[in-house]
Amino acid sequence: MISSAPHDAESLAVGALQWLLKAARGTDNGLAWSETPAVEHTTPDVYRGTSGVLPALLDAWRYFGDDRYADAALRGARSVAEAVDNWEDSGLYTGVAGMAVALRGVHRVLGDTAAGASADHALDVLRSRFDGAGWNDYYELLAGNAGIALAALECGDLDLAQRAVDRYARTAEPTAAGVHWEIRAGAVPRLHHMAHGTLGIVHALAAVGRAADRPDLVDLASAGAADVVSRNEARPDGFLVPHSDPQQQHEKIERHNYGWCHGTAGDAQVFRLLSHVLADDPAWPALVERCWRTVVNSGVPRRIRPGFWDNNGRCCGTAGVLALACDRQVEHGDGRDFADVLVADLAARATTDGDGVRWSNFEHRETPSDLAPATGWAMGNAGIIRELLRHARITANRDPGYAVPFPDHPPTG
Repeated sequence: MISSAPHDAESLAVGALQWLLKAARGTDNGLAWSETPAVEHTTPDVYRGTSGVLPALLDAWRYFGDDRYADAALRGARSVAEAVDNWEDSGLYTGVAGMAVALRGVHRVLGDTAAGASADHALDVLRSRFDGAGWNDYYELLAGNAGIALAALECGDLDLAQRAVDRYARTAEPTAAGVHWEIRAGAVPRLHHMAHGTLGIVHALAAVGRAADRPDLVDLASAGAADVVSRNEARPDGFLVPHSDPQQQHEKIERHNYGWCHGTAGDAQVFRLLSHVLADDPAWPALVERCWRTVVNSGVPRRIRPGFWDNNGRCCGTAGVLALACDRQVEHGDGRDFADVLVADLAARATTDGDGVRWSNFEHRETPSDLAPATGWAMGNAGIIRELLRHARITANRDPGYAVPFPDHPPTG
């Protein structure tokens, strides 16, 4: 049941951190989180578990200066480090690459040398698993080579990042406007957006190409982006590209989305990056503007029909749009009003009691429709906390940057 919650971002974050700390499970040598408190088995990955919690704890420590958060982050890093060798998945959101990013963040923010050594070891594990082309048959950002390239880049291994993106020139499929890729080998629909589609690959190619001074990678990124731009179905001043072509047939997939994973808020992040990489081309900032107008006028965060906006999280929900609004406020000074609307919606949808504050996502085709509150970065409270704290910093005219800059989110300029 939803009850009233504090309406300012800082108070919401405090309550959510309280709930998150209570959800932790002690291990022999640290702390770990499961996807939801009701699930016994903990997971070290970014999407659902401990590695996704660590950036939120680091942000909290930097914001509040409360050593409880630093201690929890250090103990969480120990449990992640212990899981690296036996965790079979290698992806950014799903595996060892994301674990390396989380451990590197603990090292950078808290100066913990053990976490730094563990991040180095995680990179060693990734190198040992590389088969000459990749780590699995996924091309996309969440689990595939694109995300692993971004993780390697974030952790300072430019050579590994370049090896991770080398396959994309060979596997690009020409289209009328540019190129695109399969989500994984043999998959029929071509997806277009950040999490699983062409723009996630574009993000990796552009980031690695800039860092390595590789014009060939930047040109390939531009060709991938051009394909997606050609699919715009909004007015000339907007930007709205379908989920997939041919449209993936699934009862829970709408043709158009607005979140980070399959929609305009995530598209804007790729165009923000391209604005930095290709600074002389006015097309990319113009596309950021079109994405921004589309999101603001989309109806988000109102739930105007069943299935339209059921998620509070960072992946495909309100927190991911809040991230863009915060970027907008820092870079252009015009994101505050919409950010306030998003925070007010999160406040109205929060559950608050003696355990703290948390959010449940909603699936209108399931019974019961309210899903259990999750802990992690993508669909859970950790990702929401990070954006609430950033909004609070911006509102208070404090440092608007990130304690842990996540690899798929360009820094503000």
